[in-house]
Amino acid sequence: MTTIDVREKPAAEGYEFQVTIKEPGGQTIHRVTLSESDYRQLAGAKASPEALVAESFRFLLEREPKETILRSFDLTLIGYYFPEFEQEIGERL
Repeated sequence: MTTIDVREKPAAEGYEFQVTIKEPGGQTIHRVTLSESDYRQLAGAKASPEALVAESFRFLLEREPKETILRSFDLTLIGYYFPEFEQEIGERL
């Protein structure tokens, strides 16, 4: 079973998170940033920033193993690799 732990860290602007993905046999840790304007565009009032990040990682894990997810990135970068991300994340939230 996969566990996604999202913890917000202090950030000068916007949001920064440490995301730990735990699966049998190992875990990975990721640093994710998110601006306030990107948060509003992706989630609106539908979900908290933490919920948006957690669901974004579920989206990623459906497409690739945890080991291939970048260790540090801005959340909007997902849309670069997966053009359907923005529309699908809005539907999931």
